[in-house]
Amino acid sequence: MGGGNAYPALYWEEAQRALAAADPTLGKVIKLAGDSILRPRHDPFFSLSRSIVGQQISVKAAESVWQKMLAHVGEITPKAVSGENEDSLRECGLSRPKARYILSLAEHFIDGSLQQEQWSEMDDEAVIERLVQVKGIGRWTAEMFLIFHLLRPDVLPVDDIGIQKAIGNHFNGGVRPGPKEMVAIAEPWRPWRSVASWYLWRSLDAVPVEY
Repeated sequence: MGGGNAYPALYWEEAQRALAAADPTLGKVIKLAGDSILRPRHDPFFSLSRSIVGQQISVKAAESVWQKMLAHVGEITPKAVSGENEDSLRECGLSRPKARYILSLAEHFIDGSLQQEQWSEMDDEAVIERLVQVKGIGRWTAEMFLIFHLLRPDVLPVDDIGIQKAIGNHFNGGVRPGPKEMVAIAEPWRPWRSVASWYLWRSLDAVPVEY
């Protein structure tokens, strides 16, 4: 994400240099993005609820819904959200399922069933496996959590429409590749595929993706 005053991921500059050296095309994408880099918020509920809002809709549409939620609920915290109901959240532009998912997520944080102190000790797949047990969280949402909250450096979200489009634009003659093609194209980006993904999102939108 682009805003905030938190320190960026410690590996970011190293990743930029390695990616540019490994893939000149990606190096151009990184250069065009300027000085903006991912800055974490260190707020797991924000990351997960923001990702739920962003499921299967454009970045612009998700931001509109999120701003309406902020205006209605105030600070997006488990306690504040738990004071809402499906209808009040739907008035912010959420679908009924997403309203249910976010209310359920708030309860998981309030009752302590999502213990953030364990996540740093788990590998990527273990985090995904744990999170997808929560209703409304699929692999894509868990991957956004890995990238934006846990700052895991080597996540490639192959189901993300923006990443598909950006890889198609820059590496595949404008044709969106399938998952296997994406993994093959991204092989030189290891172990920094999260950073590569962030810059690919930036190539589509001047506003940094934020989860």
